[in-house]
Parts: sequence; C-alpha cells; structure tokens
Amino acid sequence: MTSVKNVLVALGVAFTAYMAARGLWWTEPVPFPLVVVAALGLYLATTWICIFWEPPRHESAEEGGPEASLKRPQHRLPVPAQMLALASAAIVPTAISLAVGESSRTAPFATWYLGGIGALMTIVMVRRRPWTAWIGIAMLAVASMVWMGWASALALGLVGSIVWVTCAQLLVLSLDRAARDTGRLAQLQRAASAWQASQAMRQRERRVQVQEALAVAGPVLTRTVATGGRLTEDDRLEARLAEGRLRDEMRGPRLLDDDVRTELERARRRGANVTVLDEGGLEGLDERTLSIIRAQLTEALRSASSDRLYIRTSPDARIAVTVVGRSPSVGGPSEEDGVDLWREIPHPGAA
Repeated sequence: MTSVKNVLVALGVAFTAYMAARGLWWTEPVPFPLVVVAALGLYLATTWICIFWEPPRHESAEEGGPEASLKRPQHRLPVPAQMLALASAAIVPTAISLAVGESSRTAPFATWYLGGIGALMTIVMVRRRPWTAWIGIAMLAVASMVWMGWASALALGLVGSIVWVTCAQLLVLSLDRAARDTGRLAQLQRAASAWQASQAMRQRERRVQVQEALAVAGPVLTRTVATGGRLTEDDRLEARLAEGRLRDEMRGPRLLDDDVRTELERARRRGANVTVLDEGGLEGLDERTLSIIRAQLTEALRSASSDRLYIRTSPDARIAVTVVGRSPSVGGPSEEDGVDLWREIPHPGAA
C-alpha cells in the first residue's frame, strides 16, 4: 500500500530531477559545460540526500506519546545535510552563471537554479530546519541579483521560491499544531476512559456494599417488621451488631478480613463501642501487605479490653494503623476516660 510519505518523496525526486533536466536543455553553446554538469550533479546529490537521509531512531524518542514526539521530531534533517544544502545554495547559482556566460544568464537553461534551489530549501523546511531554509533563500536571492539583476531575478523565479518556502513553513506549523491538538485529545480520551472505568468500579463496589448490607441487615429488618418493632434484648443486640458491621464495611473495608470482623464483633458483644475509619494511607498496598497489617490488627483487638476502641488508618509513611482504647478512669466521669490502649501498627518494611 502506497503511503502519503512515499508519494511526497516520489514527487520531490521527480520535481528536482525535472529542474536539473532543464539545466541540460541548452539552446545555445555554453563556455564551460563540465561546470554546468558538475553543478547539476551537486544539486541532485544534495536534494536527494536531503530527501532520503533519515536520522537514526532512538527508543527514547519513540516512547512518551505525542508530546514526546513533538519535542523530538523524528524527521529533522541531519546537520551534515544542512551544511551541504547551504553549500549548494552558495555554489550552484554562481557556478551556473559563470559556466553559461554573460549572454545566457537569463536563458531558461541558466535560470533553472532559481526554482531548483527554492525546491531544495522547501525540502529543508519540510525537514524542520527553518533557519537553514531561510538562510539558503537569502543566499539564492543575493547570488541571483548579483548575476542577473534584481528585476530579472524576481521575474524569473525568485518570488516563486520564496512563496514555496513560506507555504512550507506555514504547512509545518499547521501540522505541528494539529499534532499537539491530537496529543491533547488523546490525553483527554485516556482521562475520560479512566474516569469511566473508575465510575464503573465504584458502581460495582456500591452494588457489592448494598448486597452485603442486605445480607447483614436483611434478617434483622425482617424480624423487626414481623414483630412490629417489639424486639427482644437478643434482637436489639443483633441489630446493634448489624449496624456496626455495616459501618465497618463502609468506613474501613481495606482493614477487614474474617479474623478482624470476628474480633470486632466479639468486642461489641462484650459492650465495647468500636469505631473503624479508613482515612487514607493504605492506597496501593498489595493484598499480602494488607494481610500482614490485618493480622497485627487482629492481635491488638484480641488483647483489648477497653470500653471504647478507635481504629484509624494513618497517612504517616511509617504508621499504617493506630488502635486507641479508652476506658472510664477509676472514680471519674466518662468524659475523662483514660487511654488504656495505644497500638501503632507500622507499614511492613518501614524503618
């Protein structure tokens, strides 16, 4: 399948070959034909090098998405080719003008370089070397005006070459802007896809939580409706336990496993007021690390005898979970409960 790049390369080769062929179509003898042929050879070699010479591709330039590719364009003309293009812009007009003689400098076979060097600088511009292209055009303008006069140079093709290079620069700028817009659009699409995925995950989590809530609270609610709200002490206890389990599942799901749930229920059955809060700090931990933290939490709860238990995650880099137990001081009011349990569970591997 023919790509757009291959078509453009073929057009560039064909056009520059046509411009060079014009230089060989002599309508009258020239004093130095070998110089003309040498200048044509230099021109063709330079243009085809500028068309075909690709810089080596680096893996670092291929990674990082559209923004990285804009910062490191893949088709910039190598520096040696730039220098060769400038050398051609300086040598070819003067060589052709001297080789054809003063009487033929405005003949079609002698003025081909106006379009030829313009085409070369257009290629240089497309290869993302704008300063080189405009320096080459300036050299072409100076040489052509010196050898044939400014009016003849402008009339015979210099204006066209300047227009080609200008259009090429505008085209390159438009393509770069389109590439940047495409990169931003791709980033927005990725962000939108990530947001949709997170919303879908949250919806699944909410469905799971609703199902768990129904599984926990369903039997209690059924008995409440069946008895018209007249619950026994055992039913009231089960209702309080169900409420505690629901709060735990909603406020600290990452802290829970079967062992932790068992100890939390045991503490509540003996009359303790238990609060579980996940306030951040466990994001990104794998299941193995969480299981180590949960095992230590289970151990702390198993040995606790406090009337009030506060279990909170910690955003600290060293501490994963803090367990605080409070009980009424001897002879004091409950507002002045003393701390009889303080346990900090570190992150596994933290110094």
